[in-house]
Amino acid sequence: MTSGKTIDIKAFIDGRSISPYQWLLVALCFLVVTADGMDVAIMGFVAPSIIHDWGISRPAFGLVMSAAPLGLVIGALGAGPASDRIGRKWVLITSVFLFGVFTIATAFTQSPMEMATLRLLTGIGLGAAMPNSTTLLSEYAPQRKRSLLITIMFTGFNLGSALIGFAAGWLIPEHGWRSVLIFGGALPLALIPLQVWLLPESARLLAVRGASPERIGAVLGRVCGARFSGGEVFVSNEPPLPTRKPIGVLFAQGYGVMTAALWVTYFMGLLVIYLLTGWLPTLMKDAGLTVTSAANVTAMFQIGGTIGAILVGWMMDKVRPAPVISAAYLGGGLCVLALAWIGALSSSLALLVFAAGFCMSGAQTGLNAFAPSRYPTVARATGVSWMLGMGRFGSIFGSAIGGALLGFGLQFGAILAMLAVPATLAAVAILLAQRARAGEPAVQPNTAH
Repeated sequence: MTSGKTIDIKAFIDGRSISPYQWLLVALCFLVVTADGMDVAIMGFVAPSIIHDWGISRPAFGLVMSAAPLGLVIGALGAGPASDRIGRKWVLITSVFLFGVFTIATAFTQSPMEMATLRLLTGIGLGAAMPNSTTLLSEYAPQRKRSLLITIMFTGFNLGSALIGFAAGWLIPEHGWRSVLIFGGALPLALIPLQVWLLPESARLLAVRGASPERIGAVLGRVCGARFSGGEVFVSNEPPLPTRKPIGVLFAQGYGVMTAALWVTYFMGLLVIYLLTGWLPTLMKDAGLTVTSAANVTAMFQIGGTIGAILVGWMMDKVRPAPVISAAYLGGGLCVLALAWIGALSSSLALLVFAAGFCMSGAQTGLNAFAPSRYPTVARATGVSWMLGMGRFGSIFGSAIGGALLGFGLQFGAILAMLAVPATLAAVAILLAQRARAGEPAVQPNTAH
């Protein structure tokens, strides 16, 4: 039992072994990210059936495909400030409810315009879920294991993308494409009772917001398996800030350069990843591979990314995280240069695609684990979500520029060689983000007593 003393919440969490409830929180956030991955990827699996049933062209269906990414940007930009004002728990639950309900509603649409509207609304929920899962888990994970636990959580995204693919292959022949959307929306909705029951609010945010010590003690004790007497003072030591407005903090002195550097890093990383995963099968097919071979080789990128995420997260907990992420981005740049050099018909193609996924996706997931620690509690969700939101423009640009480069007549080697440039820029920018916050000001406590 702990009593009658001042307790720094972060130090308290860092100084204890990981409790069963903290592992449960990892599992809950993992399930949210898995559901997120399902609903982000779902349209790619049902699109051929919808195009066939509705008798529309691929360009006409492009409006539907582009709606969710736009919603992701809106959701990410709005969710962070809401989470820093309202709380992590209920913004996260609301986001899961939104993308579950709107995915089911999409199953009953009758036109591309209706579907695009609902996919935009689905995207808003999806865009809000990821940063809040990341922020909440980061505030309860001990420093020594934080990066590893967050990167493990993010592997749920790949699992969800794969799961909905298998579900589509099973459901579409028997029940049609609408059943896949109903399935994809029902699973996140099934998580909501568990979230309401088991998700904790952030104890650090409660302290910053001046909640009663009784409430903080109840939440922190439940998660960490501790007992408090009721006489404690809970503090969350934070750097002095010129503003308490979350968005203002992002650009305040000591944070502005770092914020810009994180945005550049995330943008460049997603540009490379989305151009590769979106256009690599087409580039390989144009170079002479069969459709099956192109699909199998591209899948190696995702497999490498899953393994890379876990190992990069593990390394980030052992040494300084920014150089680890930077090295992974540089490794990704070297891999795409090697792919450009050897060509699509080389026997080493699958190995290098695996290595590119290992480095690029490993670095990108590591960045998700790195960003929460760079911001104070009052603006943490805003910092993470705005990084994700601005980075989404990189995914949109990467998806679009691949088609443009192919339209210019560029081939496999030339396009891949170009990707070494944004990968290198990401490697440099993350180091700049580290340096921008290297000289942090002394912290001051926010207390609840």
